[in-house]
Amino acid sequence: MSARAERTTEPAVQRYAEAELPTEWGVFRLVVYRAAPDGAEHLLVARGDLRDAENLLCRVHSECFTGEVLHSLKCDCRDQLVASLERIASAPAGALVYLRQEGRGIGLGNKVRAYALQQRGLDTVEANLRLGFAADARRYDVAARILLDQGVRSVALLTNNPEKIAGLERCGMRVAQRVPLEIAATPYTETYLETKRTRMGHILDRFLS
Repeated sequence: MSARAERTTEPAVQRYAEAELPTEWGVFRLVVYRAAPDGAEHLLVARGDLRDAENLLCRVHSECFTGEVLHSLKCDCRDQLVASLERIASAPAGALVYLRQEGRGIGLGNKVRAYALQQRGLDTVEANLRLGFAADARRYDVAARILLDQGVRSVALLTNNPEKIAGLERCGMRVAQRVPLEIAATPYTETYLETKRTRMGHILDRFLS
């Protein structure tokens, strides 16, 4: 997606609900946002004062039902989510934007269809392409709008994905720093992580060679 296309289709977001939530990592402020035009709900998980924050520790995280709820061993999504919340909880202020874009934007049903193709030998990129989708159909304009609505000026982004940085900056959220978020590879995730590095440009240096 071009920078022009992402900016011209930038959705409006509206705060819908807000409350505190105690967790094993501490108490977070939850803010549910609804994004136009379909009313899809996304979540801000925040700690401390975000107004006028510079270099705010931040994670933009896309939903992964199989990893986060079913504890799938095929991906590192749950481990990244937990590591992010732990680091944000230990910071004076921080935020995690949880985007409802399962399966890199293709939805749960199509994600499971992609899993079936992976069982036949395709990698995660090839499977998405075979189903007629982009290798990565996620968007980050909603996350940028949420952070801007909170008054955040710039973020230190917990990510290994340069496209996530570019997507936020295209929509007006300055990324002052990239903070690596690498999870040790396992026999189940080694090929998956290697595909993200070689085919999707993720910066993965610590656990893959």
